[in-house]
Amino acid sequence: MQIVSSGVKPPVSSSTPRVLLDATAVPADRGGVGRYVDGLIGALAGAGVDVAVVSQRSDAERFSRLSPGLEVIAGPSAISHRPARLAWEQTGLPLVAQQVNAQVIHSPYYTMPLHASVPVVVTLHDVTFFSEPELHSSVRAGFYRSATRTAIRRATRVVVPSHATRDELVRLLDADPQRIDVVPHGVDLSTFHPPSDVEARRVSDRLGLHGRPYIAFLGVLERRKNVPDLVRGWVKAVDGLPDPPALVLAGSSGWDDGVDQAIAEVPAHLKIVRPGYLRPADLPGLLGGAMIVAYPSKAEGFGLPVLEAMACGAAVMTARRLSLPEVGGDAVEYTEPDADSIAATLRALIEDPERRRALSVSGQARARAFTWDGSASAHLRTYERAAAAEVTV
Repeated sequence: MQIVSSGVKPPVSSSTPRVLLDATAVPADRGGVGRYVDGLIGALAGAGVDVAVVSQRSDAERFSRLSPGLEVIAGPSAISHRPARLAWEQTGLPLVAQQVNAQVIHSPYYTMPLHASVPVVVTLHDVTFFSEPELHSSVRAGFYRSATRTAIRRATRVVVPSHATRDELVRLLDADPQRIDVVPHGVDLSTFHPPSDVEARRVSDRLGLHGRPYIAFLGVLERRKNVPDLVRGWVKAVDGLPDPPALVLAGSSGWDDGVDQAIAEVPAHLKIVRPGYLRPADLPGLLGGAMIVAYPSKAEGFGLPVLEAMACGAAVMTARRLSLPEVGGDAVEYTEPDADSIAATLRALIEDPERRRALSVSGQARARAFTWDGSASAHLRTYERAAAAEVTV
């Protein structure tokens, strides 16, 4: 164990438990899970919560910069490989908890140590591995179903990001709602903000669009994100337009063979851009510079890209599925997730700039209600409830 940084923390209540947050499962691409963990740790440390973080060695310095005095422990180098990390979670993580005198362990991504001597809080991000198994590979779905069942049975408390996810856990797994805390994610407004003209133009140029209007999607290109129907809906929506907006599909590739097939069907005169993973610094320009941000996902535990797009001043179109209405409220345009409905909704928005401007204003106002400070306060209440509970090993 290597302590990368530590220091003097602001004073906190004597009733506040010392928490060890396990960030070793955070992927390197800083997708939704990474932004959840980053935002939460920064807000917890900023509020003076007594938190220590254990992370991959490659992440340790970055976590140490989130807050002065934050204690960061670099795990062994072997845990960069998933099987080794899962094995270390069962033996090494409880040992780290003892060494740093933690009173609660927070495992923020499904899996957890089964024999810790202190209470364990687990974050379950969605339940689509049960409700929509066809949207995941069989191996992935099997792994996360097993981890979810274990967390429901063994964790002291469970955190979920939406009421829809809690309700699905209760409906599908007969989970005890009294042990589940609904804590929405926040959005970092210093990162996700309406872009300046310079920021928007820089991203447009990098995408090869050079000021051409475009519709943006941001997320992993996997089945539940419904990207093939978005592509086909976009083609229909822009049919016959003299200056058809391009389609930008930003994000890492996932398990969805239909994406390439849908793109192969796009007429030659239309422009589609696949930039892959984009740096966080480019996201305001991508989202806020878009004519429309389209996120017609079939199933979400929260829907962080919708919140981030609203914070960037985008006019957002999404599907009325699971948690997405909890995030978008009345500040987004809703569509059914089939290609024809997507086409009709996109065309209506393309032809109505006043509606897009209204969505931009209302989306920014709604996004301001989702803060990492508020999320951290709710997590702290969960830690306090966990610390007060009896541990079953």
